Amino acid sequence: MEGQQSWLPRLSFRIATIMMCLLNLITALLLLQGFLSSASSRSELSAFHLNSAALRYVRESEEIRFAMRPLELIKRVKEIQQEAYEKPETAKEKDTRQTVAVDLSKRLKDLHYVNDATSFKALEEWRKRKMERARLRQLENNGTLATQA
Repeated sequence: MEGQQSWLPRLSFRIATIMMCLLNLITALLLLQGFLSSASSRSELSAFHLNSAALRYVRESEEIRFAMRPLELIKRVKEIQQEAYEKPETAKEKDTRQTVAVDLSKRLKDLHYVNDATSFKALEEWRKRKMERARLRQLENNGTLATQA
């Protein structure tokens, strides 16, 4: 029996663990290669299935779709949008400036006329009061002079 055991290498737990790890590593690499090759073969198969007629059909449909886009209309819409953003602001500013200027000038004219009329009335009233006071002083002066004499 000793003769049979001599040709068998001694199997330890350490060697068994290393062999299992190597087997697992080899299995993982094989599985990974299988997944990657199947993914690339799928893309090759899908490209292979699209024959030249189908590719031509797809290209033609894309060209037709691109040709059907109303490029001039799109350009005109963009121009109108730019004009809409630019013109109303300047037009509004001009309109508001003009209306404000006209409004201010009207107010100043009205204020000038009102001030002239009110200041004229106030001046007339001041003159009347002054004349009345002067007349009252005159009467008082005459009354005091008459009583003194």
